[in-house]
Order: sequence, then structure tokens, then C-alpha cells
Amino acid sequence: MEAAAQLISPAALAWLGGGLAIGIGALGGAIGIGNIFGKAIESAARQPEALPLVQRLMFIGFALVEAQVLYALLITFILIGKK
Repeated sequence: MEAAAQLISPAALAWLGGGLAIGIGALGGAIGIGNIFGKAIESAARQPEALPLVQRLMFIGFALVEAQVLYALLITFILIGKK
């Protein structure tokens, strides 16, 4: 059992974990940003007078979703940087 466990090095697992972290993080961010902007456009089309409020909330939501992607990138750098 130990021989099978040593076939995959910790560095390889770190690269795999880093790839999964940024891949899933970026995928979630892309879906979230698409939803935010799609709903903002739909909302502006239905009620043009509410556009300033919608834009403000849209950019706050965009910043929060983008922060999640940056955190995933940070985790990736931390995982890959360990040796």
C-alpha cells in the first residue's frame, strides 16, 4: 500500500490541487458574472429609471464575485509554491 502512495509525489498533488482551485474558481466566477450582468441588463430594460441603483448594485456584486476568483488564484499560488 505504501508503494502505491509514493507513486504520486506531493508536488504533483499540489499542482493538481492548484489547477482544480483556479479552474473551479474561475468557472464559478464566470457563471456569477454572467448572471449579474445578464440580470442587470434585463432589469434596466424593464425599468430604465432604476438604472443608477442597478448599476451600483451590479458593480458591487461584480467586485464580490471577482474577489472569489482572486482568492482561488491566491490558493493556487500557495499550493504550487510549497515544495
